[in-house]
Amino acid sequence: MNQRERFVIAGILAAVAVLVSLDIFTDSREGVVLWHVLTEGVIGAVALAGVFYLLRGTVTLRHRLETEIENYAVLKKGADAWRLESRKYIEGLALAIDQQLTKWNLTAAEKEVAFLLLKGLSLKEVADVRETTEKTARVQSMAVYAKAGISGRSELSAFFLEDLLPPAPSDNKRA
Repeated sequence: MNQRERFVIAGILAAVAVLVSLDIFTDSREGVVLWHVLTEGVIGAVALAGVFYLLRGTVTLRHRLETEIENYAVLKKGADAWRLESRKYIEGLALAIDQQLTKWNLTAAEKEVAFLLLKGLSLKEVADVRETTEKTARVQSMAVYAKAGISGRSELSAFFLEDLLPPAPSDNKRA
């Protein structure tokens, strides 16, 4: 339930508690039986407990939201710092990949397809981004693979990632 609904329900319960209190006051002056006054007192107390429960929930929610906002700000600040710090490496990597694609004599369209494939897009997504047909994207990707001397997308990715990742442990070092 949202905050507005909580306040409406709390307001209704508060009104019930006030009306019950007025009724108890009137009934006690008129000499109504004690069990009736006690029953109404319990009803008023329950209404007041509901008010406090709803308001406490609102305060708790607000506190949790503020905590989450603070945590998000810290995480966002860390992510922004990482992006800023890694930007030079990413730009260098993009330049190095572009140079390799140029060495393979790829056309501008084939380079664009190669970059999109390296980003993990499917052929349909490549076609959508480039506003071409899926068949055109497939033909251009095959041209990229042929000019690079590789068999497919996984080898294309591996070509560029192989030197970036730490070497795999040798068989005799595995536990």
